[in-house]
Amino acid sequence: MSKKILVTGPDLDPSAVALVKDHGYETVHTPAYADSDVISRLLVETGAEGIVSRMGRLDADVLEKAPKLRVISKHGVGVDNIDLQAAASRGIPVLVATGANAVSVAEHAIALMLATVKRILPLDAGLRAGRWEKAGFLGRELAGSRLGLLGMGSIAQATGRIAKGIGLNLIGYDPYADNDVFERLGVKRCSSLEELLEQSDVLSLHCPLTDQTRQILNAEAIARMPEGSYVINTARGGLIDEDALLAAIQSGHLAGAGLDTFAVEPPQANHPFFSENRIVVTPHIGGVTREAGARVGVEAVRGIFQVLDGQPVARERIANRALLADAGAMYAKAGE
Repeated sequence: MSKKILVTGPDLDPSAVALVKDHGYETVHTPAYADSDVISRLLVETGAEGIVSRMGRLDADVLEKAPKLRVISKHGVGVDNIDLQAAASRGIPVLVATGANAVSVAEHAIALMLATVKRILPLDAGLRAGRWEKAGFLGRELAGSRLGLLGMGSIAQATGRIAKGIGLNLIGYDPYADNDVFERLGVKRCSSLEELLEQSDVLSLHCPLTDQTRQILNAEAIARMPEGSYVINTARGGLIDEDALLAAIQSGHLAGAGLDTFAVEPPQANHPFFSENRIVVTPHIGGVTREAGARVGVEAVRGIFQVLDGQPVARERIANRALLADAGAMYAKAGE
């Protein structure tokens, strides 16, 4: 009987499935956004040695019921749905597919920015409803505006490269990034979050969701942004205080927002964002392209087999490497 890799969510790209089969394993899938009981049951039934984490939470209770589990690999880079400490306490590394979906997510961030600033959706709806709104319309040119990048990882860098082609000026804040990351892209480095907020005509969020960044864009932070500015979020919905964002748009302080993520996913059918046409929303699909899916799937699976085969893993791919120091130094030092 083949050994198992559990995938929490839909099918992997065929290239990733082929890699699983080449190693003598097969994939077993949970339903999308399965609850902990379902994930735990499948882990016990299959004896899965690895998890490709796509949808659903992997908390301490789930990990407690997975005695054969040796590695978790995120299908992407956001690990807020995984209990990193619980995994580390069991010597389980949590891997991310760094950079594999950067181009696709960056393209989506730019698409959300253009759709929001250029008012594409309400203009489209008006025309389809029989209105010719040219006489009363006044748009906005983006060239020469300041795009603020909160976080300077691979997705932010890809977003910045595209934005430069449109003529935006780039500013950024990331206390953990080296200066050369800013210099290579021609990004003005802000010394504080407050400086970034105050200078961003468009603010694009690219930081992970942690205890420190949860609702980092709250009412106080939004108040620092220029009047008539915009927010774009292709990272994690929990970075934003959704009530504060909506209030700022309805008051006119913010001109709009383009959002691919929500604090709770999927959102309720009556979510207040849906009745505000200055907010463009999509269902967390920025990285869901054929090209990114292939790269992310292969990287996620490759990472699993690197761990199972005792091969080194690049340090930057181990999301809980610091937490693993006590539980397994081999993972904390992998790739050094």
